Amino acid sequence: MNKAIFLDRDGVLIDNSKHYYIWKSDQLLLIDGVIDNLKILLQKGFLLFVVSNQGGISRGLYTKDDILKLHTELIQTFKANHIEITEAAFCPHHPEIEKCLCRKPDSLMIERLISKHKISKTDSYFVGDSKSDMDAADKIGIRGIQIVPNQNMFPYLSFLNQ
Repeated sequence: MNKAIFLDRDGVLIDNSKHYYIWKSDQLLLIDGVIDNLKILLQKGFLLFVVSNQGGISRGLYTKDDILKLHTELIQTFKANHIEITEAAFCPHHPEIEKCLCRKPDSLMIERLISKHKISKTDSYFVGDSKSDMDAADKIGIRGIQIVPNQNMFPYLSFLNQ
């Protein structure tokens, strides 16, 4: 079984202090320290996953293709820095428009990744910046680590010293 870190995208990897919805290349601004933090997680043997709610798709603000393009760019940016993201997943739904089980705080998006990549829940973590991220972690039985949005996550990664 593999151990993993599930990472919320906006506010954890990408600075979203200026944009609520992020779907364009010029909005892709990594939070200070992200590259170094992800390298440490990889060195500790974790697979890295991005999991993100993208309700702007359902609202018609942007398309799935826009998000796929941005995720490709994000993954390429990480790859250029010797960081492998195993997979990036997103929920395109918005609760005011339709119901789903994949949108955080529900957990289907993460459960699918756990099953597909043979992830050990007891050895994995969810790093997020919101209550819905922590609720999703609780629902599937992995440890949640809530960070302050748009700040370096390293101070919150004390589990690395265990």
